[in-house]
Amino acid sequence: MELFSMLAVVLWLGNISFSVIDNENHVEVDSNEGLANAAKLLGCSVPQLVIALSTRKIQAGKENIVQRLTLTQAIDARDALAKSIYAHLFDWIVEQINHSLGTGRQRTRRSISILDIYGFESFNKNGFEQFCINYANERLQQHFNRHLFKLEQEEYLDDGIDWVSVEFVDNTDCLSLFEKKPLGLLSLLDEESTFPKATDLSFANKLKQHLSGNPGFKGEQDGAFKICHYAGEVSYDTTGFLEKNRDPLHTESIQLLFSCKSDLPKDFASVMIAYSQNKSSLSCHLLVDSQKQSVVNKFKAQLFKLMQQLENTSPHFIRCIQPNNKQRPRQFEHDLVLHQLKCCGVFEVVRISRAGYPTRMTHQQFAERYGFLLSHSVASQNPLSISVAVLQQFSIPPEMYQVGYTKLFLRTGQVAALENAKNRMLHGALRIQRNFRGLHTRREYYTLKKGATALQSFVRGEKARFRFDYLFKRWRAAVLIQKYTRRRLAATMFTDQLKNIVVLQSVMRGCLARKKFKCLQEEKESKVINSKVRRDVRNNISQVRLCHEMNGEYPRQPVVTELEGRVSKAEALLRDKEEENAMLKQQLEQYENKWSEYETKMKVMEEAWKKQLSSLQLSLVAAKKSLAADDMVTRAARTDTTPTHAQYDSEDTMSTGTHTPEGTELKYQNHNPEPRLATGNSDRRINAVNHLAKEFEDRRQVFDDDAGFLVAVKSGQIGSNMNPDDELRKLKDRFATWKKDYKSRLKETKVNLQKVGSHDEKSRKRWWGKKSSK
Repeated sequence: MELFSMLAVVLWLGNISFSVIDNENHVEVDSNEGLANAAKLLGCSVPQLVIALSTRKIQAGKENIVQRLTLTQAIDARDALAKSIYAHLFDWIVEQINHSLGTGRQRTRRSISILDIYGFESFNKNGFEQFCINYANERLQQHFNRHLFKLEQEEYLDDGIDWVSVEFVDNTDCLSLFEKKPLGLLSLLDEESTFPKATDLSFANKLKQHLSGNPGFKGEQDGAFKICHYAGEVSYDTTGFLEKNRDPLHTESIQLLFSCKSDLPKDFASVMIAYSQNKSSLSCHLLVDSQKQSVVNKFKAQLFKLMQQLENTSPHFIRCIQPNNKQRPRQFEHDLVLHQLKCCGVFEVVRISRAGYPTRMTHQQFAERYGFLLSHSVASQNPLSISVAVLQQFSIPPEMYQVGYTKLFLRTGQVAALENAKNRMLHGALRIQRNFRGLHTRREYYTLKKGATALQSFVRGEKARFRFDYLFKRWRAAVLIQKYTRRRLAATMFTDQLKNIVVLQSVMRGCLARKKFKCLQEEKESKVINSKVRRDVRNNISQVRLCHEMNGEYPRQPVVTELEGRVSKAEALLRDKEEENAMLKQQLEQYENKWSEYETKMKVMEEAWKKQLSSLQLSLVAAKKSLAADDMVTRAARTDTTPTHAQYDSEDTMSTGTHTPEGTELKYQNHNPEPRLATGNSDRRINAVNHLAKEFEDRRQVFDDDAGFLVAVKSGQIGSNMNPDDELRKLKDRFATWKKDYKSRLKETKVNLQKVGSHDEKSRKRWWGKKSSK
């Protein structure tokens, strides 16, 4: 924003106007929009800006006199302030860009710079600006001529090759007209600018007086003169030359910038007064500096610095040709284009390029770059002989190159054939290297792959063995846990069932005892009641009879008969009750007898089942021990006979395993086919025995569950419509059938195992006999 504010200040300063207030041409600043906006953007007050633009302080002894400026002086002061702000703003932008890019001599060793020059300027009225621009173009044109014409032709001549010099126009005389001391244009302009009463007309007269004999200078009337430049004659008007060369920036303007509130104007003022100076000595220092260095001197110093940088670089030139003056596309004015080509020296450049040798290399560089292209060895191995042999091998015509003292000069297009041959050679070498490196890399890859595969096989085998050991230990632990868990569950279930049976028996026995006790009590009570009734009846009858006898009357027959009938009925009812009690007692005794018989049967059945199951388990254990012993004998025989063929298994090998009594697993691989057959037979035998053991455990669990269920139904714990006695009989029949079938299959398995064992023994004997004979 400060950058745009300073640009706006420059524009608003151009809108400030002045009004003449007296006959001496003194002025005052008009109060308008430009004045207010410029003061606001600078960060100063309007009166300060008015004083800086319309007055000047002159020191007379110890007093300062304020003098009003004339119209011309006020306009020059305004323009000088705007130019100074713009110039310092441009330098500040360049400094900020370079700082942000991090450029500098310490960081950057190489750089690419672009110098943009508009070219010679020739208008209807040319002033001080065109004078400086054309002077800079003359100096740059001399550098162009020297680089393209003089230096190149001097190099040809110094190296001793055949060369015809090309004539070109030299502008040394024109530069001498500008820079000659003390009678050059720049010197006379500086000298005339130091005189207070000098005018532009006096400067023009002085030029005519001292430079009239120079062929490049022509004096004209009304303060004008002509200079014969490289591009042609240009007429200059000396109006404003002295004032623009002085470019006075008064003390008031610098103090105004220093007192502004914005940062950039203060920085500009600090640069002007060099940070060490004081405000009290501000005026005298700046006046001395402004007198010492003029605009032309600054411009000349900057131009010489630029030329010094160009001398230290390898320049490349681009000439821009203006096609027409109407700024229209696809329209060429032939005369204008031809004039520009002549003025820029393009024709001479084209002639030298066509006749010259743009490609040049030392003999050593050429031999190092293209010497390997020779198809045969050269007797002399010096760089010159190698270079000439390469040129002759590729049939390059003699007129297309020249051999100098130190360098080899080639015309345009000759290096292309050498570069093509070089590229083909390099590509062939690269293909050979690529194939060789590919072969070498593939061999290394296959070796590494083979080693990695072997390592992986051993690692995977070791991991598989470790994993198997771990899983086997886990399996044994799981089997052990299951055994104890099942035993615990069975014991818990048996304990619970026993408790339930005991509770049920106690309840049933209590119930039966209470029923019996109640029946006995009722029977006793009935006997007591019957005895009482009989006694009461007898007493009543005896009393009735006694009464009648005493009264002399006899009892009537119906009453006696009724009483006797009631007695007989009571006696019959009592007998029924006694018979019913006897029947109930008899049924209770029958139920108790049946329950005791059922318990006895269940105990006998359980003991028989336990004996049968224990005998079957003993048979299975004996079969397993016999199989383990046979396997141990077989493996011991195989190990003793072929110890050299046994090795630990690894990836893609056949392995067998046996479990020693200590739980250690041994794995072997044998390359003999007969021990493998024995190993397979032992695996089948173990599988058959394991299958029978698993079937025995399953059947045992099933029969235990069915028996427990029937006991629960019989005891009344589980309600069911089935008859427990019939189901128990069916269960016994199924158990007997399975037992018979299981014994027969167990006998068949033993017979088969014995046959296989005898066959293995025979095969071992045959194999051992063959091995011994060998």
